[in-house]
Amino acid sequence: MSRVVLRIGTVVLCFFMLTACGSESPGREAGEQPADTERWQEAREIVGIPIPTAAPASEGNGDETEEVPPMETPRPQVETITISAAGDCSLGNHQEQEYEYSFRQAYDQIEDEGYFFENVRAIFADDDMTIVNFEGVLTYSEERDESRTYNIKGDPEYARLLTAGDVEAVSFANNHRMDYGTRGSDDTVAALEAEGIIYAYDRNVGIYDTDKGIRIGFVSVNEVAWGLGSEQLLAEGIEKLRGEGADLILACCHWGIEKDNYPTENQQYLGRKCIDMGADLVIGHHPHVLQGIEEYNGKYIIYSLANFCFGANRNPVDKDTMIFRQTFTFVDGVKQEDRQIQIIPCSVSSVRDRNNFQPTPAQGDEAARIIEKINGYSAGYGVVFTQDGTLSQ
Repeated sequence: MSRVVLRIGTVVLCFFMLTACGSESPGREAGEQPADTERWQEAREIVGIPIPTAAPASEGNGDETEEVPPMETPRPQVETITISAAGDCSLGNHQEQEYEYSFRQAYDQIEDEGYFFENVRAIFADDDMTIVNFEGVLTYSEERDESRTYNIKGDPEYARLLTAGDVEAVSFANNHRMDYGTRGSDDTVAALEAEGIIYAYDRNVGIYDTDKGIRIGFVSVNEVAWGLGSEQLLAEGIEKLRGEGADLILACCHWGIEKDNYPTENQQYLGRKCIDMGADLVIGHHPHVLQGIEEYNGKYIIYSLANFCFGANRNPVDKDTMIFRQTFTFVDGVKQEDRQIQIIPCSVSSVRDRNNFQPTPAQGDEAARIIEKINGYSAGYGVVFTQDGTLSQ
């Protein structure tokens, strides 16, 4: 019985195939399904051949052009780096000072090690790096250089005061680094390293790595001792910093004449040479008073930042000082040329009648007076600051 059915089915299928072939139009492509689709499917059902489901349509063929979304232009990566610079910091006393009203007494009596930089800490915390000149040493040594009039020192633990004040770096080439000989210098370096404070002096350059990936390098020289021989040290230091990948280079120069508000010819010559050699900012100190600021080839020379947190004088006659700030802009790691500078007028003390070793921003008429003073010292260089301390355009 099954063979009969199979034969009938075969005959029926052949009949429909022949019918389909006979009705095939001459223009139909090979492999194209016959027009009478219902009869074709009916024949397949009779003989038990499964009817395939339709294949999914392809997403495209050679006749179509696939749309490619336009490529987005990468946005440039912009970083700003702000540096704060302040003047001479001597965290201690000299050997002729009495204990009363001294830095040591102030340290012994405070309950918070943040006391000394308390009034400027917010400014220093709001930058990428703060640098000061470290005048004197941190050591327990009693073997001082007796050829010097003043030998300045504090205890090694005083290095913590810098950390508490958000100071990240110090220049250490000055005329008091060797007040207590090699041991005094080495003890100071060890104390700074223990606190993570970056330092530089003579042929020892410093590099501070910011959280933004920008490397700030600095060189520190003592022109007071080396004279124009400092030029070679500066050249070597700047070249070394460039070789170590510094993105910004600062030149810190201990130079000039004490209590003189105007730079010497040596200061002007070396300051400009620093920029010619590749420094982005020149920071000067030693005179213990303010001097002017010069713009040279689009960069700045601060001739003297004066005293700042200065324990070596219990009551200086001239308490005027300042914080210099500059913001540098980098686009895709390349430093741009700009002139974003500001001065913040300060006093070395928060009280008028003595030095309490607590530098404090000036306010009102006092701030205006100090800015006017700096403008007077800078007039010969064409640099003028507005009453809010920003650069006049």
